[in-house]
Order: sequence, then C-alpha cells, then structure tokens
Amino acid sequence: MTESTRIAELLKAVEGWEEEFDHWVHRLGLQVPRADTRQRVARYIQSLLGEVERRNSWQLAEYAGHTTPYAFQHVLGRANWDVDGVRDEVRSYVYAHLQASDDALVIDETGFLKQGTHSAGVQRQYSGTAGRVENCQIGVFLGYASAHGHSLIDRELYLPKEWLNEPERCDRAGIPTEAVFQTKPQLAEVMLRRAFDHGIQARWVVGDAVYGDNRGLRGFLEEREQGYVLAVSGKEYVWRGVSQIAIRDLMTQHLPPPAQWQRLSAGEGSQGPRLYEWVYLSINHPLQLGWERGVLLRRSLDPSHQITAYIVFAPVGTAMAALAVAAGRRWTIETCFRETKDQLGLDEYEVRSWTGWYRHITLVLAAQAFLAAIQRASKKKPEPLLKVLSRA
Repeated sequence: MTESTRIAELLKAVEGWEEEFDHWVHRLGLQVPRADTRQRVARYIQSLLGEVERRNSWQLAEYAGHTTPYAFQHVLGRANWDVDGVRDEVRSYVYAHLQASDDALVIDETGFLKQGTHSAGVQRQYSGTAGRVENCQIGVFLGYASAHGHSLIDRELYLPKEWLNEPERCDRAGIPTEAVFQTKPQLAEVMLRRAFDHGIQARWVVGDAVYGDNRGLRGFLEEREQGYVLAVSGKEYVWRGVSQIAIRDLMTQHLPPPAQWQRLSAGEGSQGPRLYEWVYLSINHPLQLGWERGVLLRRSLDPSHQITAYIVFAPVGTAMAALAVAAGRRWTIETCFRETKDQLGLDEYEVRSWTGWYRHITLVLAAQAFLAAIQRASKKKPEPLLKVLSRA
C-alpha cells in the first residue's frame, strides 16, 4: 500500500472529514486576502493529501485539474498571502486537537538534498537524512507531541554563514536583507519563543544533543521555568558539588550499581513498549525554587548496553517514569519527518527561493495538522467528526 493510499483509506474511514477539511481551509483562508488565491491555497493542500506520485507543482496541478502548474507556482511565489499567519493557525490547531498533560515540544532538523548552488541556504553540509555531507538545505523544525498524536508546528530555514557573505546571491534567492546568521539552537529558540508567546504550555521540551549541548538554549528554558529532557553528547559537562564532570566520564566512571537502575518504557513502539534501563543522577540545583537539574541515563537492553545521556530540568520530585516517557517523545519528530516526506511531499518542492521554501513547507504542515486532527478523532468513540473535533 502506498503512502497516498494510506491517506485515502484514512479519509474513507472517517465520516465527516470533508466538512472538517472545509472548516480548516476556511480558517486558513483568513490569512489570504484574494478569493482566487484562497481557492488555490485550499486546492494545493487538498492535492498534497491526494493520491499523487510526486508532489511537485506539475503533478499537484494535474491532480487538481489544472492544465499547467502556473497557478500553484504563483501561490508559492508572488501571490499575496500571510505565510506566518498560516503557520500560527497550524500551531493553534494542532495544540487544540492534541493537547494533553504529557505533552512535549520537540526540536530537530532535517535535510533536503538539492542540486546546484542557487536554492536558498543550499551548500555542502552534514545532513542527518543522508548520514553524510551532501549538497542540501537544512530546515529546523518544532513539533508537538502527546499521547493523542504528533505534528510539526513551525519551521525555519538554516542559512549558513557563507551565504551572508554573498549579498548578490542572497538577493537572487529572495533572502530578506535583514537576515542574520543563527545557529540551529538559536533557530529552535526563536520557534519555542513564538510557541510560548502564543499560549502553548507544554510540560517538556525535548531534542537531541545538537540542542542539549547548547547552554544558551538550556538557560533560556530554565529562565522560563520550562521543563526539558535534552540529550547531550559525551563532551558536555555538569557540576556535582565543586567538581566538574564530563558526561563521557559520568557514563563510564561514575555509573550507579545495578540495583539503582529501573526498567521503564520510553513509550509505545511498533512492537510494544520501548523498554530500557534508566537511572537519574542529581547535579547542582538551579536558581529556580521548586526545580531540580539532573542527568538521566538510558541503557539499552541488548548486549551492547549502549548508554544515552540527557540533562533534565524538572519540578522537584518528578517520577523517573515521566522523564523516560518525555525522552521518548523525541522520536515523534523523526516520525513526523518520515510521514511528511513519504505522504505529503515535504522534500519534493521545486522552488529555489526563500519565499517558496517557507510557503511549500508551511502548506505541508497545514496538511499534516489536518491528518493529525482526524486521526485523533478517529480513535474516539463513534460520533459526528465535527462534534468530536469541536471539543478538542
């Protein structure tokens, strides 16, 4: 079964999805001044959800019944609509439908392999998607995840320093003149700040070591008393009393005895609970009253006994089982990347400009948000879909 067929089967199985889709694109249409552009934006999202082999402008246009791709290319290029306003609607919509007490904001990046040198932000750089250095663009993303589901809610294009040294090249790619270099953790902070400022209250922020090793990001979260469970590399260090200890040494020379480890689940996987052994080590307390810092170690059950370390900032007395589940939430963003690339064409755009990248990516996020909402509704007891969704 193809990924497009999977979407079609889901839509067939959920009564009332058409009405919810109309409601969703009408809401997004409030960010699009012209009626003809509103219709094209809606058709673009509908085509992303359709049974299309590749989701480039030509095939999306053919699915929508257009003889040329020019209408969709106009949507991604010169048409007048508020892409950041649509992004804000996506964030609010996902939060309304998936909100739960065990939720997390998840930060990560993904690569988009590209030919040539003209696409905004493209250069030879490491891509986790390819697992090596490739000619690619890198997008940093923010996801939302809870027991009810997961979806991407924000995005930023990483702009390497080399680009900013070539203003003519930036101008050709449509990069704003006010653009400045920001690291991936700084881009993550931009998106987290937006989420917090728009009323998103998640229990945790989670991410891999690219973000966990960044003390500026951790400090930003602690100042806001925002809980986090962030993976860290062995080169990061922590303070225990008056001693500074590298994480690699903590994992090799200071491991607690076997009796202190607990076997806990990091959440449900495709084959049941994802079980590991866990232990929590206290480190120096933060300035915030009622909060504590610690190092959470996760050890695999296979013969390798591979250990992953996390720095934790949490309310005093938080159960280790809750920390394990939070750590497991990070994998949801990898699922988001796989779903949006396989099912919705996240990486199949054929635009080179800064504007085109943000517009295509944002409309893919809008399509995924809709799928996440109806998937949540489909798991509830049978009721009219709009009634179920209205309570989310």
